[in-house]
Amino acid sequence: MKQLILVRHAKSSWDDLSARDFDRDLNDRGHCDAQEMGQRLARRGFKPDAFMISSSRRTRSTAYLMADQLAFSHADIELKDELYLASPSTMLKAIRQTPDHVQRLALLAHNPGITELTNRLARTYINNVPTCGLAILEMDISSWNEVGGRALLLDFDYPKRALAEDALQQQP
Repeated sequence: MKQLILVRHAKSSWDDLSARDFDRDLNDRGHCDAQEMGQRLARRGFKPDAFMISSSRRTRSTAYLMADQLAFSHADIELKDELYLASPSTMLKAIRQTPDHVQRLALLAHNPGITELTNRLARTYINNVPTCGLAILEMDISSWNEVGGRALLLDFDYPKRALAEDALQQQP
């Protein structure tokens, strides 16, 4: 049994319009959301054994903030240039290269790839994984090389989920 945590980077800043997309950092909300989502994973006991991320600035910032909440070493976060704006196929290729001793892998990258890969693996329809949203998938496989079949969606969470649930509960 393997678990895959797919994470979209947190909200990025558009303050410097001359900056390359790759070099954009997080805005204030993004910093808070990344810490909050790391705390939620930690509370639920979903600490990854390995963390692979796109090498863009906003994904690095998101990963480091989440890692701090998970007591996961920054030095153990694997930067992968090919995950920058990657397609689901490119993400699957990277996942399949994960050593089999890893039971829980976190992959942090960009949309639309994160949403498309979540839907493809879980055979579900999520319109959009919001910024700093995550999907936790479980697969009945023994090797990461087998990823691509059906996965069970254990959880789909995003920063404003609690607010949305509270609003629904308050309706008569």
